[in-house]
Amino acid sequence: MAISSQPTPRRGSQAAPFSGASDVELSVVIPCLNEADTLATCIRKARTALTGAGIIGEVVVADNGSTDGSIEIAEREGARVVRVPTKGYGSALMGGIENARGRYILMGDADDSYDFGELPKFVTKLREGYDLVQGCRLPAGGGEVRSGAMPFLHRWWGNPMFSWMVQQWFGAPIHDVHCGMRAFTKELYVRLDQRCTGMEFASENVIKASIHGAKIAEVPVTLHVDGRVAHAPHLKTFRDGWRHFRFYLMFSPRWLFLLPGMLLTIAGLAGYAVAMPQMHIGKIVFDVNTLLFASLAIVCGYQSMLFALLTKFFAIGEGLLPTDARVERIGKMLTLERGLILGALTSIAGLAMLGATILQWRAHGFGPMNYQTSLRLTIPGMTLSVLGFQTIIWSFFVSILALKRR
Repeated sequence: MAISSQPTPRRGSQAAPFSGASDVELSVVIPCLNEADTLATCIRKARTALTGAGIIGEVVVADNGSTDGSIEIAEREGARVVRVPTKGYGSALMGGIENARGRYILMGDADDSYDFGELPKFVTKLREGYDLVQGCRLPAGGGEVRSGAMPFLHRWWGNPMFSWMVQQWFGAPIHDVHCGMRAFTKELYVRLDQRCTGMEFASENVIKASIHGAKIAEVPVTLHVDGRVAHAPHLKTFRDGWRHFRFYLMFSPRWLFLLPGMLLTIAGLAGYAVAMPQMHIGKIVFDVNTLLFASLAIVCGYQSMLFALLTKFFAIGEGLLPTDARVERIGKMLTLERGLILGALTSIAGLAMLGATILQWRAHGFGPMNYQTSLRLTIPGMTLSVLGFQTIIWSFFVSILALKRR
């Protein structure tokens, strides 16, 4: 089942390589869906700021199917309207940006919560050589949130949490990842090849810029109260919060698969360390039941770590993530043949232990056995057999991915 907000290839809407030949320095791109209440004000502020700062620019309204007269308002106010039929916040922005003529792009919402009069400070940073200039509404980055402009959960939990995550997971030097007002070079946008058609577009922009080593700056901005009265904000707190969190995990195999897998594997090995010698700690006895739990942790942890590598290989092959020297070294080391040998040896060891269990059973005339003794062979044997089989099929699948990239 396809989800429109997920990274998916865009057919027929790829941005052409930016030549930089246009005389337009800045394109102000405003996504629009029934914003008749505030659109005219936003366009006027943007045009006034461009004129006042002596910036050669344009205002592009990326309309996503408005039916309230927004298109007519935009044209009357001197903006260039780009009609984007594919629904979604990211779709509207991609349509507007790809049709923009400027060397630089500044995006901002049409609800009058951002003051387009602040655009000169973004251009100043871009002229200094920054690739991406992120606005910051939060006091941590010098910004200001006017009373009633941001819901309580967004201000004190959602935005700080996601901003901390993007700092720690991706190294982005910003304090407000979800600020809707930001500017970047057209060249960077083409290089990032953004895919998200929904609200995740903004997160994808920052995350990919960080991963690709773009030069990022942050400028403080003021968030004003939403000026719309005809309809409620498009943003839905928990729905869009989950979508962003899901997207962060998708772009970080380390946090989604690798670290949980390592923790599970370590816990499983610790379980084996105390259960195999039947260790006693006080009145607690670690026995075959502990082995079962430990085996479950090891199998799940190992599979999770394999998925981390698979995700990394696939994301790099599809251009979602840049090349990684460490992953390339791992790919060269873990050849199909080595994987098959390792998997086969592990499976053979496991099957040998299971075979020993069958021999014990035969020695008992295929009758009842001492399960505390027999399961000390059966459980590790089953675990090694599963790990070996996983290694073999993983090696074949990675080889298929490698063939696709060649």
